[in-house]
Amino acid sequence: MNIVAKPSRSRRLLAQSRTAVWRTTPSDDDGRGYLQTRMTLFSKLMFWSIVALLVFLTAMYETYPEIEPAHQGLILRGAIVMLGIMAILWRVLLLRRALSVVALYALDVIYAIGIGGSFAISTLLASGLHAAGYASLIYAAFTVFMRAIVVPSSGRRTAIVSALVFVPMWIAGVILALQTKQEVPGPAFVVGSLVLGIVPILLATVGSDIIYGLRRQVSEAMQLGQYTLERKIGEGGNGAVYRAYHALLRRPTAIKLLLPDRVGAENLERFEREVQHMSQLTHPNTVAVFDYGHSPDGVFYYAMEYLGGIDLEHLVERFGPQPSGRVVHILLQVCGALQEAHSAGLIHRDIKPANIILCERGTVLDVAKVVDFGLVKEITRDTGSSAQVVLGTPAYVAPEAVTDPDHITHAVDLYALGAVGYFLLTGRRLFEGKTAVDVCIQHVTQPPRRPSEVAPRPIAPGLEAVLMTCLAKQPAQRHASAAALAEALEALPPASDWTKADAIAWWDQFRTSQAAISAAAAAPTSTITVDLFGRSQPPRPARPR
Repeated sequence: MNIVAKPSRSRRLLAQSRTAVWRTTPSDDDGRGYLQTRMTLFSKLMFWSIVALLVFLTAMYETYPEIEPAHQGLILRGAIVMLGIMAILWRVLLLRRALSVVALYALDVIYAIGIGGSFAISTLLASGLHAAGYASLIYAAFTVFMRAIVVPSSGRRTAIVSALVFVPMWIAGVILALQTKQEVPGPAFVVGSLVLGIVPILLATVGSDIIYGLRRQVSEAMQLGQYTLERKIGEGGNGAVYRAYHALLRRPTAIKLLLPDRVGAENLERFEREVQHMSQLTHPNTVAVFDYGHSPDGVFYYAMEYLGGIDLEHLVERFGPQPSGRVVHILLQVCGALQEAHSAGLIHRDIKPANIILCERGTVLDVAKVVDFGLVKEITRDTGSSAQVVLGTPAYVAPEAVTDPDHITHAVDLYALGAVGYFLLTGRRLFEGKTAVDVCIQHVTQPPRRPSEVAPRPIAPGLEAVLMTCLAKQPAQRHASAAALAEALEALPPASDWTKADAIAWWDQFRTSQAAISAAAAAPTSTITVDLFGRSQPPRPARPR
């Protein structure tokens, strides 16, 4: 069934949407971004349409010089200046800067007055060529129609902006009727210009109102769904992650979509069962799962808390190897999340830097969140008559997951966490290879180089020993549990290379950089419909092994 709001809530949503003239998507910034995108397209179309007109006129006057207006040189220079201004507005402002809605409104009015005024002046300068006036009226009508089709706008605003295009034309028509002799009497000439302007304005207003109304209805329908996807924030081997929001609670959410053609239909049931288990986890360093289900077209999804911040993969890519004190702080938090999961009978199986998000929660900095329990990629290698399926990511897969993937234990997560710590300290993975199979074989057969041999900064022997224990080839030689690993990390002497002041300074810098590179472009929206009746009740967590 579709989850819809109560009638009173629906009416409130309708009333709110009708007050927003330019609102086209659920996000205010997305609506502004969409408006700017359409204004950019309008600018581009108008620029090239006027270029085409100038090319035609120039060619015509070269072919028939006897009809060239006396002031054609002045008209041409003015047109070139106008094109230069349009190019600046299009290529410099609209394409390279995120303009506010107010600025976009103002730019819309500037275009209307500027284009209408330019055609009116050129008509007066070419008064000896009567066809110039009619050609200007036709191009003004083109402008009005093009804007109604391209730029999202209410009918009222379209009528106002369109009138601004024709007002200078009407003034020019009155001047021409008084100062020149036309094919028709002066009063008829003026009234005719009014009619040829009012009709396009009315048509554009009605068309724009219809288009705007349809967009508004779509937007309202989107808001009545359970979740509305705003933009893609990540993609992996199984599917994609979108930033979304709950239509009624209005809270930011992350939606993970698992596509059957990527993960295999036979695995969807296992994924759903594990997400059901994961939804019972409450550790503060485990991402909170809000909901799960299937879309009508069979795509499995789950909704979780939206995490800002940065994953550890991008952390090292952008900022390089991390200080020992920070690495220990991160690993301790992940240990807590893994210990709860292991106690509930869950094995993550894909611990890697990309699945650990570093974020802020309230005023707490460097909060690590573990995501994607049980959602793994498959690496298949040919074994002769059959194929062996290895669960995990090659750079962080434990040896036993390669040699005996059907009998893995929680020790695979500890091995992977050791590999994550190695990557954070050194900026390098344990092993590199041309193929995934090459890397997996090295996990089984080759000892890794010690972190102190490849790290760009000194590493405490105690921390190195803890990581090398995690990276033991045999599961029994690793720490007995995530809790035991946490105890070993806590027993290390405090590191002085990462303090609270360092964390505050880093996060201040990070927020600034994120604000500078954040994109304002809107993405197409889609809605996830939740089938509550068809969803089974979540099973009770498995008993600890």
